[in-house]
Amino acid sequence: MNDTLDVLIAGAGPAGTTLAIDLARRGLAVRILDKAPQSFDGSRAKGLQPRTLEVFDDLGVLGDILDGSSDYPRLGIHLGPVAVPWRMFRNRDRTADVPYPNTRLMPQYRTDAVLHDRLDRLGGKVEYGREITEFTLDATSVTATVTSDDGPERITARYLVGADGGSSAVRKHLGLGFLGETREADRMLIVDAATTGLSRDRWHVWPGVKGRFVGACPLPHTDLFQWMIRLSPDEEPPEGEEAITRRIRAHTRNRAIAVCDIRWRSVFRPNIRLAEAYRRGRVFLVGDAAHVHTPAGAQGLNTGIQDAYNLGWKLGQVLAGADPRLLDSYEAERLPIAAGVLGLSTKKYEGLAKLDPSSLRRGKDEQQLSLTYHGGPLAPSGTDRTKTLQAGDRAPDTELLDTDGKPVRLFDTYRGPQFTVVAYGAEAVAASEELDWPTAGAPLQRVVVDAEAKADHVLTDHRRDFRRVHGIERDALLLVRPDGYLGHIATHDFRTSTRAAVRTMTPEVAG
Repeated sequence: MNDTLDVLIAGAGPAGTTLAIDLARRGLAVRILDKAPQSFDGSRAKGLQPRTLEVFDDLGVLGDILDGSSDYPRLGIHLGPVAVPWRMFRNRDRTADVPYPNTRLMPQYRTDAVLHDRLDRLGGKVEYGREITEFTLDATSVTATVTSDDGPERITARYLVGADGGSSAVRKHLGLGFLGETREADRMLIVDAATTGLSRDRWHVWPGVKGRFVGACPLPHTDLFQWMIRLSPDEEPPEGEEAITRRIRAHTRNRAIAVCDIRWRSVFRPNIRLAEAYRRGRVFLVGDAAHVHTPAGAQGLNTGIQDAYNLGWKLGQVLAGADPRLLDSYEAERLPIAAGVLGLSTKKYEGLAKLDPSSLRRGKDEQQLSLTYHGGPLAPSGTDRTKTLQAGDRAPDTELLDTDGKPVRLFDTYRGPQFTVVAYGAEAVAASEELDWPTAGAPLQRVVVDAEAKADHVLTDHRRDFRRVHGIERDALLLVRPDGYLGHIATHDFRTSTRAAVRTMTPEVAG
């Protein structure tokens, strides 16, 4: 009997659980372990970006995420007796191509709970109190030694993924450098606590000398605030309700404020680090195991989730027989993204100490909608493009009509573990119909626009939004990867170029 797993995941935070969900829905054998005795119970990473909301839509958890979150409140910057209102985000209306345009506020423990519940419904579960202490690799598998209260266990898997945080044991065992710095003298006390004497309609900020600010963010659908207290270099972090209340009052000069019922407390030091590689053989890193950021701009959790979303379909394809070189594209696509995000979040964090207005604002860069894989191994330069899109871009949304006249979003057709080919124009539709697809691995779904054809979805561009958003001026065939990025665009030579692109991402077609 073969008891080798497909994938073993270390770490059950947002990145690790996202990966487990994606692999489970592909029918793969997965185990996810976490050394903690129970799920994380703090607010820590609390911003969910628009691109992450699109990922959650695809994974089937968006409804619970929206129910448990809120839009970001306005800032209230306290300058003596005056509180100056400031909008960190300009709330946007949804558009044809961006259905979830605004960053949502949700404490991390609730995000974790939603993801864990989804994994449970797929037949998986997080195994707490289990830690990988060592592992060995060979040409076909990874064998890990796992310790728990029940004693040691050896687990063999085709692949191991370290999603075990900034102090990742998987990364350390691989001997991979974690390049960057930890700012030991720059500490911030983070406290989740019920609070009296403070309105909940603002994210309150009290500036101080040398950047020693205090902030309080109301956590949605709770009576809690997340308090952020930037400490002096030699200051002992206060503990307990009375000491923390005294520290807050000393800074804010507001004796009406009091904290009680502390749920979580942590001392944070800015880590700004990037792993020197995301892979060694059959072992991969995702999330904080690969990159750690300052909290400014709400980038770390979101970047980690999208690491997992990028890796999941590629593992599934290679396990189904695709060329193993497909897995090389994970690091090639995601490491440059993390490097850019590190620069962005560090700049924002350093500006906070000066109350630089540009550091308080959040916009397109943070939303992660415009991140691309241009020029990477799956999106080579010099290939066909439309007026607005090229291979490696996020595939945009659009609302069309089905044959019954009912509205259908492209994202509705993309939802699931499959590839999707979208054809516009007679030549593209013919190429779509003739496109051979392997029976192994992720299936293919066919969508045609403004044409009569045999397809999974026959849609009408009734408002011309599809052509406008996608920049289509002539026949075009779009191949959408399972992670919602454009794997190929063809505006001529439809059959040959599309087949060549497909071969890099799928097993061979039988026969």
